Amino acid sequence: MNDLKTFIRDKMRMSHIYQPVMIKTLLEETGEADKTTIAKKILEYDFSQVEYYENVTNVMVGKVLRNHDIVEKQKNLYSLKSYDQLSETDVQELIGLCNEKIDRYIENRGKKIWEHRRRNRRPVPGSIRYKVLKRAKGRCELCGISKDEKAIEVDHIVPKNQGGEDSINNYQVLCYSCNANKRDTDDTDFRNLNDQFSKRKKGCIFCDYPESRVILENNLAIAIKDKYPVTELHSLIIPKRHCDSYFDLSHAELNAINQLLKGLKSQLENKDDTIEGFNVGINNGEVSGQTISHCHVHLMPRREGDVDNPIGGVRNVIVGKGDYKI
Repeated sequence: MNDLKTFIRDKMRMSHIYQPVMIKTLLEETGEADKTTIAKKILEYDFSQVEYYENVTNVMVGKVLRNHDIVEKQKNLYSLKSYDQLSETDVQELIGLCNEKIDRYIENRGKKIWEHRRRNRRPVPGSIRYKVLKRAKGRCELCGISKDEKAIEVDHIVPKNQGGEDSINNYQVLCYSCNANKRDTDDTDFRNLNDQFSKRKKGCIFCDYPESRVILENNLAIAIKDKYPVTELHSLIIPKRHCDSYFDLSHAELNAINQLLKGLKSQLENKDDTIEGFNVGINNGEVSGQTISHCHVHLMPRREGDVDNPIGGVRNVIVGKGDYKI
């Protein structure tokens, strides 16, 4: 008694409610309980699951039943039309019919009916989850709401059942509302996704890059040394898929490029302590100076005194527009 009391009161360090809920459940269940019982008890405290199904009720099932004139809604209250005309026998018969429909559907479809709530199949490892949340700065990457305001989840950008991989580049942070709505509103055709990511263009020098030039690499992008460097250690980050424009990149490819940008920045700073800044640039279209029609991002290290007057930075792509007074 005293050891358990001391642990709960003084030694328990919590990142969530799970520990006290599990102990409480075991106490209520005469000292033992299976994982399903414990999971259900934790679920009782998870308001995000309730709000998820509130959204299902309003947007999906409630809308369908209203359209069929079966139910009506006033604010948050639903009512079954003509309920006051039903006898107790009628009510029990209708409940029996509903149970039959539920049982038959589950028998025909099995566990697949809950796949929309089991997208990840396996939990995202804690260390990877931390990196994804850190990258998103704790906010939903669709609506921008903070984790302090709404529960957020790590989601596969390309769903697992559409060939999406378990890669940090294929993870994004969504609040539970955006995650719930994504499945029904995302009309992207993923059927040929793997073929799209492996697309190469014959004769493109960035599609046929020599491995000897690669500095860093992940599943969707590479970093290479620039052949005509503007500054020492000037590098390029390039999507592996042939893609003319930065604006045609997928979210997963943007994640991959940003990962390499940050990794390469750290690598170059460790290699050369004279680096004090960077220019990150993209030429998009011929009029902007793009000479190779394969999207690429420039990472140019900058050093004290490398030009007489660095003010304006990228503004200097238009002669005379860089030097201005603040």
